[in-house]
Amino acid sequence: MTVASTTQLKRPIWHTVVILTLGLWLGGSLLLDWVIMPSLYVSGMMTQPGFTSAGYFMFWNFNRIELLSAALVLTGVLALGKSQLYHANLAWKAAILSSLLLAIALTNTYFLTPNMCAVGMPLNVFESVQEIPSVMNQLHAGYWLLEAVKLSVGGTLLVWCFRQKAEVN
Repeated sequence: MTVASTTQLKRPIWHTVVILTLGLWLGGSLLLDWVIMPSLYVSGMMTQPGFTSAGYFMFWNFNRIELLSAALVLTGVLALGKSQLYHANLAWKAAILSSLLLAIALTNTYFLTPNMCAVGMPLNVFESVQEIPSVMNQLHAGYWLLEAVKLSVGGTLLVWCFRQKAEVN
C-alpha cells in the first residue's frame, strides 16, 4: 500500500525571492537615503576630515549588496518569465526593468561612488578652507536622480509581483 502525495506550490520560489529581495533592497535604500545620511549631515560629520573614507567604506559595502540584489532580482524575473503562470507581455517588461536596476547598481558602484570619494578626498591636509567642489554637486544630483529611478522602477516591479501573486492564488 503506497500513498502518493502530490503537493504543488501555487507560486514558484523565484516569486518569493524577487519580492523579498526587492523589499529588503528598497527598504535599505530608503533607510540609507532618508535616515542615515541626513542624520550624519545634521550631526556635522560630513564636515569632518575622515568622512570621505568612512562614507566610501559604507557605500562600498552597500553597493556590493545592491549588485547582489539586482542580480538576484534579474535572475528571478528571467526565471519567472519562463513560468507558465506569468504573462509573456509582463515578463519582458519586468526583464527590462530588472536590467535597468542592474545598470543603476553598476553605475553607482563603479562610477558615482569612486568619483565622489575622489572629489571629496582632501589632497592638502594643511588647507583649512574646505569648500564643496561643484563637481560633487553634479555627482550628488546624478546619484539622487538614479535613486529616484531605482525606487520607482523597484516599486513598479514590486507592485507587479504582488499583482501576479494575487492572480496565482
